[in-house]
Amino acid sequence: MTMLDVVLSALAVLILVIGFFYTWNISKNTKYQSNGYDTEINPKVQAHPYTRNPIFLTYLIGAAIVIGFIVYYALSSRW
Repeated sequence: MTMLDVVLSALAVLILVIGFFYTWNISKNTKYQSNGYDTEINPKVQAHPYTRNPIFLTYLIGAAIVIGFIVYYALSSRW
């Protein structure tokens, strides 16, 4: 494995661990809600529903990483 592979693997594991604990904390908070209704949506999120959506952000960041990987391999390979 090259150094880039090790760094990207460590970054992927770090993202997975942070995502796990973030999801864990959110699930713990939903247990203590007394009513059956959702909470109010933040006005900033209402104003920008697509840019504040974590799913869209994940797709955009993932696509940027894949494109960066393709460009890196295209420029570093010998034809």
